[in-house]
Amino acid sequence: MIRVLLADDETLVRTGLRMILETADDLEVVGEVADGAEALAAVRSLQPDVVLMDVRMPRMNGVAALKAINREPAPPKVVMLTTFDLDEYVYGALRARAAGFLLKGSGPRELITAVRAVVDGTAILAPALTRRLADAFAERRPAGVRDAQDRLARLTARERDVVDGVARGLANAEIARELVMTETTVKAHVSRSLAKLGLANRVQIALLVRDAER
Repeated sequence: MIRVLLADDETLVRTGLRMILETADDLEVVGEVADGAEALAAVRSLQPDVVLMDVRMPRMNGVAALKAINREPAPPKVVMLTTFDLDEYVYGALRARAAGFLLKGSGPRELITAVRAVVDGTAILAPALTRRLADAFAERRPAGVRDAQDRLARLTARERDVVDGVARGLANAEIARELVMTETTVKAHVSRSLAKLGLANRVQIALLVRDAER
């Protein structure tokens, strides 16, 4: 059973998320909180596997809570919920190594699939979201061209091909068709590349590739 904690200051949002998640036999909502400070306390007491957390919350926002949660000895996977405002909150959550991003308007199947996927170690970001976030934040990052190129040089030629596809916002299925390989192989290449590069998700891959190409 996957244990899920909901963190959002809107009661209706939490209620909707709970109703969706509880339709899945393998998911259990173990708690609901309204701000980041409560989320940190609940992580310590309830030990959830996944936290679905709003980026913007009172008292302690989602980014600050994410950083604090990731400092815990065995932190859960944290998926940030956003209305897709491309602001410093979202950028901060990327840098703080969120396990994924979901739009608050995501459908039930997407939500349930995302929770299961992050537990398995897959970063959840829609391809279109990957591309848009990378475009929006690329100019805010320091140049770091040489450093980015050196890091990408750690990859094999095939891993680099896959990473380039990720940077273009392609889904695993699209990369598989383009490179004539299975989706399973693409997923494996993405996972190995993330580990080699010390990154947490596909958006960070896209940003690194863009830094290298400046």
